[in-house]
Amino acid sequence: MVYRADMIRSFRSRTLAALWHGGDATRIRPDLVKRLKVRLVRLDVAVKPEEMNAAGFNFHRLRGKPIRSTVHVNGPWCLTFEWEGEDAVRVDLQQYD
Repeated sequence: MVYRADMIRSFRSRTLAALWHGGDATRIRPDLVKRLKVRLVRLDVAVKPEEMNAAGFNFHRLRGKPIRSTVHVNGPWCLTFEWEGEDAVRVDLQQYD
């Protein structure tokens, strides 16, 4: 088995990066933390964006350039990301109305 180091290469959100790298959830709503961690773990092991198409994630591509994808977290909150090679980049937490 081949081990891949962090496949989430970069974050747009410092708050999300702090959760991922150090477990610091102080600036994230408590009702989002567990669901975010589940999605971040899945994103970290994925080698292509389509692997985020899991039940309850509501995975889809966003319009525009660069190509970004999104998965639902809770309520209006979504995890958005881009893809380079086999890595997720510019991962962000966004609120949509």
